[in-house]
Amino acid sequence: MGEVELSCLAYVKMYLHACLFPRCSVNGLLLSSSPAGGAVCVTDCVPLLHTHLPLAPITQLALTQVDVWCAQTQQRIVGYYQANACVSDSSPTPCALKIADKIAEQCNNAVLLMIDGGKMSPDYRVPPIVMYERKDTRWTLKDKHTIMLRQWEETRDIASQLLDSGDHSLLVDFDSHLDDITRDWTNQKLNAKIAELASPANGNV
Repeated sequence: MGEVELSCLAYVKMYLHACLFPRCSVNGLLLSSSPAGGAVCVTDCVPLLHTHLPLAPITQLALTQVDVWCAQTQQRIVGYYQANACVSDSSPTPCALKIADKIAEQCNNAVLLMIDGGKMSPDYRVPPIVMYERKDTRWTLKDKHTIMLRQWEETRDIASQLLDSGDHSLLVDFDSHLDDITRDWTNQKLNAKIAELASPANGNV
């Protein structure tokens, strides 16, 4: 596997998901709108759970629904992300490995991203992400330079703006959707807010 590119949209939503539930482990799915083959470009993510991450029936329900939505929107699931409740621990849990394995069955270049909670300060110089790739049947740590986030400083600033304004509360994960099915787990409102902040009119790209 070569470099993995992470979009502003995907990173900001992952970051806000972890910030919204700071005492919980959180997880989600990584999506791509680019065709299979070549470098992996993560263009979006779907925040999944903030409680009972290992609960298989809820995870399976979420995977099925996201799969259907991806087919309708010309996207595909290319990976998995997780932030552990213990900020000093960025190692994949058995739950993370199991879900990532399931994704890898459908996507050869699947990636597993762990959010490093100890490095999530607003002024951190590089994305607080640890990346794993699957080799044979094992997930191995990738060199940190193989993850690429264009316009990192602008992306980091957008995440901080949304956090400071309280707009991170717009984020809806699948857990929250199950509690209130009127809440939109595809996060169209938040996506629009991120797009607006990232637009050239606001000095960002």
